[in-house]
Amino acid sequence: MLQRIQTIWMLLAVLAPVFLFITGQDADVFGSFPLIKIASGILVVIGALSIFSFKNRKRQILLNNFGIIINALLIGILLYWLLNLSGGIDFPEKGIEPIFPFFAVICLLLANIFIKKDERLVKSVDRLR
Repeated sequence: MLQRIQTIWMLLAVLAPVFLFITGQDADVFGSFPLIKIASGILVVIGALSIFSFKNRKRQILLNNFGIIINALLIGILLYWLLNLSGGIDFPEKGIEPIFPFFAVICLLLANIFIKKDERLVKSVDRLR
């Protein structure tokens, strides 16, 4: 069912890479290779698959775990990029990029908690039949 609380958490976790894509245009991590754009696209696709596989809760948890791993790698890469920036900070939005994957990790962890809660509820109802 799409109208569950975990869907809202997963939707927020999908919006985080969209905002990372928008704010990460100046993030030049590995030269001209668009790592941030590719990772953001992958995270949006994984999140959409996770939202629309609501009938298979195990797949949702697996896709959310993949999203958590990719977001954790993005946090590390973006922190590495921030630490290696030369010069001062010219724009006030510099340094906001690692916040979005961190927010997505928290949202995905909360979504996994609610998915597991639903799974326990379904198992307890099946025992009564």
